[in-house]
Amino acid sequence: MRAAYPDLSGHVIRDGVALGYEVFGDGDPTVLLMPTWTLVHSRFWKMQVAYLARHFRVITYDGPGNGRSDRVTDPARYDLSSYVADAVAVLDACGAERAVVAGLSLGAAYSVGLAAFHPDRVLGLVLIGPSLPLVPPLPERAAHLEARFEPHVPNPDGWEKYNVSYWHENYRDFAEFFFSRCFGEPHSTKPIEDCVGWALETTPDVLEAEARKPLWPGDPAELVAGVGCPVLVIHGTDDRVQPFATAVEAARLGEGTLLAMEGSGHIPNVRDPVTVNLAMRAFIERLVA
Repeated sequence: MRAAYPDLSGHVIRDGVALGYEVFGDGDPTVLLMPTWTLVHSRFWKMQVAYLARHFRVITYDGPGNGRSDRVTDPARYDLSSYVADAVAVLDACGAERAVVAGLSLGAAYSVGLAAFHPDRVLGLVLIGPSLPLVPPLPERAAHLEARFEPHVPNPDGWEKYNVSYWHENYRDFAEFFFSRCFGEPHSTKPIEDCVGWALETTPDVLEAEARKPLWPGDPAELVAGVGCPVLVIHGTDDRVQPFATAVEAARLGEGTLLAMEGSGHIPNVRDPVTVNLAMRAFIERLVA
């Protein structure tokens, strides 16, 4: 059972790929909740949809590779420009000229791209736990990033599992590890189980294709700095996937507001939805006041 069911659902075809979308509520303005890493689909927004749809019109959609969208194994279909074009196609299909755009982790990068390349479509940005290459990655993760396309080491541990060959060999174990890092807060068994279940709805082939994508067409700092709309950055101080310093830099470059969530991990919209929902609502209402 879901807390809210869509008032409208459908698919839009872009570049030969069917993208499943859902629309909730009929308020103003429209809020577009972007997809994140293909490892999960749009249900990770489930704690936001029901609340925000009481006040605004909310659109969610699944990026290529998971959920109700087609599975794609072409790396080029996962680059930044493709995600931006997908978002525009969804907005067009839903008749939304402009929207407040929110993105989690990699979805924050796609949201920045949408605002940078289509500023007329974006009223404001909410970036949660942004995965933006603005500062060095966490040391324990950085040590293994360059080796992720090489054969994995015997009996990999920790971030050694962030490795394409290991995904093909033991995908579930990788997903369990990754989401244990996303949710470092106590009593996170249920969100970890949810996310692992969503991860199992796609395949290592899809994950590898996305990993091999070209992401940034230019300097990411310049893209963030070039965003002309209001920006709210939300980041957990105990994020074990993306450094908190990323949020500090994103807020500085985007001349935005930073909400530091003390003790929260990488996906605070799931573990502390009330705080995130209220912050998002207040931000959105200021935009249209």
